[in-house]
Amino acid sequence: MKHLVLCPALLAASLWPAFAQVTAEVILDQDQFLAGEALPAAVRIANRSGQTLRLGGEEDWLSFSVESRENAVVSKIGEVPVRGEFALESSQTATKHVDLAPYFALGQPGRYAIVATLRIKGWDRDIVTAPKSFYIIQGAKLWEREVGVPQTARATNAPPEVRKYILQQANYLKSELRLYLRVTDAGGAKVFRAVPIGTLLNFSRPEAQVDKFSNLHVIYQSGPQSFSYSVFNPDGELLTRQTHDYIGTRPRLKPDAEGNVLVAGGVRRVTANDRPVPKSETPAESAPVSKP
Repeated sequence: MKHLVLCPALLAASLWPAFAQVTAEVILDQDQFLAGEALPAAVRIANRSGQTLRLGGEEDWLSFSVESRENAVVSKIGEVPVRGEFALESSQTATKHVDLAPYFALGQPGRYAIVATLRIKGWDRDIVTAPKSFYIIQGAKLWEREVGVPQTARATNAPPEVRKYILQQANYLKSELRLYLRVTDAGGAKVFRAVPIGTLLNFSRPEAQVDKFSNLHVIYQSGPQSFSYSVFNPDGELLTRQTHDYIGTRPRLKPDAEGNVLVAGGVRRVTANDRPVPKSETPAESAPVSKP
């Protein structure tokens, strides 16, 4: 009977070499984020086990945890959605992309670490990645404005929803000054979106205006003679991005009598970074943003 007792141990031992040949690591494209900003992460899985693995069939095949600098576990707001079955053949790698920001309470500045755990069906061991560090950084508030969210024609008599635009700057890696937009509720407790607008010069003073559709227009100096112009809606979605050069006069925002906001002065320079993608002929002055 002794050989029967040893069978589970022998089975585990036989799985160990294959287990050791499956590795996983967490990958981040950057290591600094503003609170509320999207936190895109990826888990790269390498299979050198000599067998094909079927992954993604279970809700918990891949899970994440985040710890603070004090080794305190960060509270989860929800489970990161990872389901989606696929086969990973031996000698191949696969990468799973996720956004962790909506699923963890990362409102406080500081250093954090992500750990991912891979579970393979039928194996009795978990594959745990090495911790991947990142920082939540504090931005300096430059400007804010409360706006009403435009309603549909069917809801004209309903009380308006109020949101707040907040422009912040943060020193990325202590070498690059970045401008961010945060869209929150009126009290600032709920963050709908935090997005990087672009890199600005140290002496740049961003200018902001809100049009009659509650869209935010922002222009700031991004180069010695160039200014970046962006338009966002109350959901924090980018509607327009343009570049205007200081030629003759300085580009600036100019509201008109109808509540639209235009760029006056300077000369627009069409670039591949423009949104929407420019047509073959583009006027020097930007057109008003249409109502959504």
